[in-house]
Amino acid sequence: MIFFWLGLFIILAIFELITINLVSIWFALGALITTFVTLVTDNMMIQLAVFTISSFLLLILTRCLVKKIKKTKVIPTNLDQVIDKIGIVTEDIEKNAIGEVKVLGKKWSAYSDREIKKDEKVRVISIEGVKLKVEKIKESD
Repeated sequence: MIFFWLGLFIILAIFELITINLVSIWFALGALITTFVTLVTDNMMIQLAVFTISSFLLLILTRCLVKKIKKTKVIPTNLDQVIDKIGIVTEDIEKNAIGEVKVLGKKWSAYSDREIKKDEKVRVISIEGVKLKVEKIKESD
């Protein structure tokens, strides 16, 4: 069985090298660990258990480790920068129809759940495609 697990390791490692997406690396390492277990026992159930447990433990542990190491700082793109910004309506926005707003000096297509008239201030709620979803700002904001 040592050749089976060693062969599985090689196949999964080659597959991992081809895909480059960290799809099978944990299972390849699980097969490598199981290769060493075959030196101790010939019991196939133990080998399968070691392969399964080690593969999933490696998957879980490395995922947690990568999350800690990986920087999670998100750098906003041009689109992300307009979310929660204030804009001015340049063309009336009818209820659930497209109008136009100016946010950060650029004009955007926009829509809203309510009617908003030209020259009123709005806040950008979200971006869907190339359209901004906006809401009217109360005068106290």
